[in-house]
Amino acid sequence: MWDYTDKVLELFYNPQHQGAIEDKGEAGIKVAVGDVGSIACGDALRLHLKVEENTEKILEARFQTFGCTSAIASSEALVELIKGKTLDEALKVTNKEIANYLGGLPEAKMHCSVMGQEALEAAIYNYRGIPLDTHEDDDEGALVCTCFGISDVKIRRVIVENNLTTAEEVTNYVKAGGGCGSCLANIDDIIASVQKEKVSATAVSNSLNQTNGKSAVKPLTPVQKIALIQKVLDEEVRPVLIADGGDVELFDVEGVSEAGRESVLRVKVILQGACGSCSSSTATLKIAIESRLRDRVSKDLVVEAV
Repeated sequence: MWDYTDKVLELFYNPQHQGAIEDKGEAGIKVAVGDVGSIACGDALRLHLKVEENTEKILEARFQTFGCTSAIASSEALVELIKGKTLDEALKVTNKEIANYLGGLPEAKMHCSVMGQEALEAAIYNYRGIPLDTHEDDDEGALVCTCFGISDVKIRRVIVENNLTTAEEVTNYVKAGGGCGSCLANIDDIIASVQKEKVSATAVSNSLNQTNGKSAVKPLTPVQKIALIQKVLDEEVRPVLIADGGDVELFDVEGVSEAGRESVLRVKVILQGACGSCSSSTATLKIAIESRLRDRVSKDLVVEAV
């Protein structure tokens, strides 16, 4: 018997948001759907969002989940967390917040909270017309776990967002390595790569934040924020994309506020070359670009492709 919290059991036995949302063609209202998981692999989640178009506010959310107690409870928790939020606000909800809302999940069930986060992103990207990487035709060697169809991009992301340090933890969060186990060595390599990147990023960040031996504490001005975004794109992101035949160009930055008065930054970019037509373009936006800009510029930052 899994050691579930009272909150998990409460939401499992008495879910309030199960079902679908019918698109009735209401003026100014749009219904979006996001699908993740696979019944063949044991878990599947379809999330429905009813969105007010002029404000992008989530008016209603419902879910259809095939899975265990944790999967259903995580889906219910997700809906509770995003109700009434705008899409940009909802995108900031992490699998950690879902797990915390439930009072915690068993380590081996953390993948249920990750599934909820991914379903939310899938629904929002579908709403905005951003293509998703489904890994259905992964012929470029990016598929790491063939048992569960998990790509290197997904593994890398969950490692970064949850500070995972072992292959066992990765298995708990995304199931990769939980089948035949032949991919565990590759997972260890990805973990080592992420840790190396963190060390490098910390060194760069410390260098940028040191002024005459003292930490810089003044907030960035709007002009400095835009300049830093361009610098990160040019020096840290573009070289990696160009090496794979792609590229990125800064198109616009919206929501830049005066120093000391933070607001959500909407960084609009144009993906070019191989990135423009790649099925992994969503992962490129979220991991290669957005995560780096959040680390360097502002946590309240969202990257969108135009």
